[in-house]
Formats: sequence, structure tokens, C-alpha cells
Amino acid sequence: MRYIRYLFLSVVGLMLVVLALANRAVVTLHVLPDELAGFLPIANAYSVPLFLVILGSIVAGLLIGFVWEYFREHKLRADAARKKRDLNRLEREVKGLREKTGEGKDDVLALLD
Repeated sequence: MRYIRYLFLSVVGLMLVVLALANRAVVTLHVLPDELAGFLPIANAYSVPLFLVILGSIVAGLLIGFVWEYFREHKLRADAARKKRDLNRLEREVKGLREKTGEGKDDVLALLD
């Protein structure tokens, strides 16, 4: 199974290298529309290779998806934590009741208590 994972990762890495080599052309990336660019003192246009735009978009999409999923699953994590607290409380209560009734001890000693 480990070798299949290594094979898959190497194929994906090779595909990314081929993608980068095929898209080396320099493109101009505008941060803001030209009408709004005059209001802010930042550079409006950057010249970057096309593969950086493609890979950067993929990474940005993954990060947005991870953050979105983290917030979506908050309710499930909170419910699981609440159930774990309840389970721990009930286990402590059962342990206390067993100690109180003498369960787990010798029957003769439990009768003497």
C-alpha cells in the first residue's frame, strides 16, 4: 500500500513539473481594475509565469475549502465533545456507585460493610 502511495505521489509530482514546463509564458496579473488602481498606493500589475498563477489558484482553492470545512464541522466537533464529557461523567458515577455498593469485592466482605 505504501508503494502505491509513493507511485501516486510521484505521478502527481511529475504532472505538476510537466504543467510548469508547458506554461512558462509570462502573464500580467492585475490586482485591481484600472479604475480603482489610482486610489491605492500599491502596484496594480505583476508579471508572473502562468504556472504560478495556476498552482497558486489550486493552493488558494484548497485553503478556502479547508477553512470552509473546518467551520462546517464545528457543530459536529462540539457535539462529540459534549458526548465525551457526558460519558466521562457517567463513568465516574458508575464507579462511585460500584464502590458504594461494594461490587467487585469479596461477597463476604461486602456483606460485612
